[in-house]
Amino acid sequence: MSRRAALAVVGVLALVVGGLVGWRLTHRGTPLQEALALVPAATSRAAWTDWDAVRRELGADVGSGSDADEVDAFVSDAFSRDLSSMSALSTSAGLMQEELGFSPATLSWELLAQSTDGAVEVMGVGPDVSFDDVAEHLAEHGWTEPSDEDGVWVGGTDVLSAVGDLTPELQHVALLADEGLVITSDQAPYLETVLDVVHGDDDGADDLADLAGPLGDPVAAATYDGDYACEKLAMAQADDADRAEGEQLVEAANGVHPLTGFAMGLLGDGALRAVLQVEDADDAPGDARARARLAGGPAPGQGGDFTDRFRVADAGAEGRDVVLDLDPEQGEYVLSDLTSGPVLFATC
Repeated sequence: MSRRAALAVVGVLALVVGGLVGWRLTHRGTPLQEALALVPAATSRAAWTDWDAVRRELGADVGSGSDADEVDAFVSDAFSRDLSSMSALSTSAGLMQEELGFSPATLSWELLAQSTDGAVEVMGVGPDVSFDDVAEHLAEHGWTEPSDEDGVWVGGTDVLSAVGDLTPELQHVALLADEGLVITSDQAPYLETVLDVVHGDDDGADDLADLAGPLGDPVAAATYDGDYACEKLAMAQADDADRAEGEQLVEAANGVHPLTGFAMGLLGDGALRAVLQVEDADDAPGDARARARLAGGPAPGQGGDFTDRFRVADAGAEGRDVVLDLDPEQGEYVLSDLTSGPVLFATC
């Protein structure tokens, strides 16, 4: 093959790969769905933070020129409003800004995705972030530069600890400037696996992406597959007395069906939406009535009543999805409270 022909083939391949990556980034309906399409299909749980929306909610004027103290103050304000409870970066924010060249002050969004195989942080960066500057920071702090510009910068625990108190998910880094993504993990091989998904070689978490659809465009959200939801949110997490009370309340509500997925998101107007997916669409209307009733009563395992925390504004079903719209009481940390169990209205 001549050199010119070889270059033509390379060009075509680059266009195909670029098209696949572009499809990954645009084929879903919302930013959360697009992000979930970038992580492995085996992902069992994912936590989303829309940092652009957080800044708008707080009226925060932070960015690339902010110092570490200003960034930490911004994240603290976000936490006080339950806007950053899904983030893995909160305790590292100021240090990231100072030492890595990006942070929640300059990210557009963040998705922490976890499975039994590993965990990954996928971050969409804002226009003020220079990938060249981030690369210089990584090199200065001891990350090993990859031979491929889209490859994995290998760090490790020693490199991370030398920088300071950074979250372990920042140990290994991939800089995808063309896609506007920084992707990190505590395991370099798992990060390579994620890059295969981003480049279209493996499937993304399409089931979780579909589950997240009814959330619309949340500021912060959690999405769980059925196995994880039924383990972590079930009343089995409660003590004997609370579990017995829960069983009585479920029976009085005419019972519920096991979940195949659970998602909860904090919306821009302060409302909260829960999506509870069941196996059979025929069961969803009955589950909507039962779960709405459970969400409007006692909260065994959580303490008190759910009405102390929120009121159920609406409940309904579409296909297999039960959707509950909740209005949180002022000052209540409903998203962070109800994404860990036991949660009676999310029991399996």
